[in-house]
Amino acid sequence: MKKLFVFLGVVFLTIGSAVRAQEADSTVPLQKSSWGDAKNSEVTDYIPDVSLDMRGGFSQDFGGGTGQFFGDGLYLDINGKISQHFSYSLNQRLASSYYEDNSGFNGTNWLTITYENDYFGLTFGKDAVFVGSFEYDAYDLDSYYDMNSGFYNTFDCWQWGVSAAWYPADDQEVLLQVSNSPYAFGEAGLFGYALGWRGSWEFYESYWTANLWQYSSENYAKSLNLGNRFTFGNFTVDLDLMGRFCDIEAPYSGFTAMLAPSYEISDWGRVFAKFGWENGYDEDYMFYGAGFEYFPLKDTKDVRLHAAWSSNSLGDNFLNIGVTWKFDMTSAAKYLFGRMAR
Repeated sequence: MKKLFVFLGVVFLTIGSAVRAQEADSTVPLQKSSWGDAKNSEVTDYIPDVSLDMRGGFSQDFGGGTGQFFGDGLYLDINGKISQHFSYSLNQRLASSYYEDNSGFNGTNWLTITYENDYFGLTFGKDAVFVGSFEYDAYDLDSYYDMNSGFYNTFDCWQWGVSAAWYPADDQEVLLQVSNSPYAFGEAGLFGYALGWRGSWEFYESYWTANLWQYSSENYAKSLNLGNRFTFGNFTVDLDLMGRFCDIEAPYSGFTAMLAPSYEISDWGRVFAKFGWENGYDEDYMFYGAGFEYFPLKDTKDVRLHAAWSSNSLGDNFLNIGVTWKFDMTSAAKYLFGRMAR
């Protein structure tokens, strides 16, 4: 009987790896969970990493004098491989009010298949548009919307397309992407193009892109985005500079500048702040805030408590308190079948 349970467990996990996964080994940048990615290995593990991610809490609007409990969403986050060089990825919003498209994949953040070797990677599917900004690159549940730029909160980032990455040296990536335009809103024949560079050194990390986004058959929005990250021990500072030039109304045109310092307190906490300015509105827009994250479980960040305050030049003033948790379904299944096989 124990052998039967072991056999059924292996079948269950193997079948799961064939139909659900996330890009576990690719270094091609994606908006993905910040809880960690698998590393490249000569031994291919076909068992996918599957988790349910959730965040909820209470938000108080001091400007409006109101407050309410909230849930940001329930996400299915999956990492897997087909072979040593082929991986596939899925991030599905099981419950969320953010983002829509008209392709039948309204609830899908990304759904991709990737080929990668030591020199280049090629990805096809629904993916995040490459935009050189560390704020923009954050996973949904790691971002505090009231503290974000107007660009982050309104840009239609999830698009179908193809992207490639070339690795000319260690910790260096040259990126190219062709996708549906974020300004297409379902209209055929409008495309977006991105050329990017990501680099990493001991104290500095870059994420820069130049973008063209077509909003009519003859017109393009042009964007230059310079994401910069400086790290000194447990102290990190992100400096994002973004320029967008087009005739479309704000927040798509204009300029965004952000400074986001943070400090890791051992393995159990993090304090952070953000200061930002945007133009391209009827008037300049400033946003700022600060917060604290606490990880109550030893040796894991699968549970995170947070308190974040944010405000802006429009008069908004929010206090957000909540909890984010990750249920690691793969580890739970391995533990369950291991116990049953004893």
